[in-house]
Amino acid sequence: MERRVVLYEVEDRIATVTLNRPQRLNAWTGRMSVEYRSCLEEATADDAVRVVVVTGAGRGFCAGADSEALAGHVTRGSYDSGLGDDPPRPGYGVRPEWDADLAYHFGIPKPILAAVNGPAAGIGFALACYCDLRFAAEGAKLTTAHGRLGLPAELGLSWLLPRLVGVTHAADLLLSSRVLTAAEAAGMGLFNAVVPQDELMTTVRRYGRLLAEEVAPSSLAETKRQLYRDLLGSAHPAASVKDAEASMNRMMTEPDYVEGVAAMREKRPPRFMGGPGARSDTPP
Repeated sequence: MERRVVLYEVEDRIATVTLNRPQRLNAWTGRMSVEYRSCLEEATADDAVRVVVVTGAGRGFCAGADSEALAGHVTRGSYDSGLGDDPPRPGYGVRPEWDADLAYHFGIPKPILAAVNGPAAGIGFALACYCDLRFAAEGAKLTTAHGRLGLPAELGLSWLLPRLVGVTHAADLLLSSRVLTAAEAAGMGLFNAVVPQDELMTTVRRYGRLLAEEVAPSSLAETKRQLYRDLLGSAHPAASVKDAEASMNRMMTEPDYVEGVAAMREKRPPRFMGGPGARSDTPP
């Protein structure tokens, strides 16, 4: 599809997805959602891509839903995602619990890193939360935003945010819709690092290269699956242990393990060649 409001490029096994409406602080629209999903679908299918970075063009990450779209909801009296009848569905089909807007990030077998370069509000805030790792520029401001619009917490944030920052911090951010800085959010545990603006993409890409070059793609995919499956709530620790044992027995027969052992014994960097290789999952 032709992409007008999202940029996509691949370099050093890292796909960079850039929300590209800088004149509107990358405010979210239905078209942006479709193009963003299309980018993730392409990155998922491309074995040359091992890591995805999501950021915004200009001085903003994503300032939330576009005001014109919000006005349209008022006119209609209901919510319209603007996705159309058959949008791309990256990450769908892995577990039914992940088959929903933004929750589909959990079904994508590659790490997704958010580079929050500026304001992140509403769906922009939620988008960052659904990424696997989050980095921010100093001074970036964030807000859940929904309370000031007379709306409920959106996009599963009432489920996700307590698991990221704890119930007390989540209650603060969800109930107040107040604006906070990246540094304050980092203190709550939301960000992996907050760095000067001019160092953000260098920092994120450095971390992305570490994942792409030093970690087996099969391990990245399987570990991400384990992380979010257990976030849903395993029945007990033994269930997680047994699942890991089953995965280990399977993965020890695969090329990434053979190469990892060879690289360790030969004291050289590994040369992993395969794609993600994660098995599809079903609910326990």
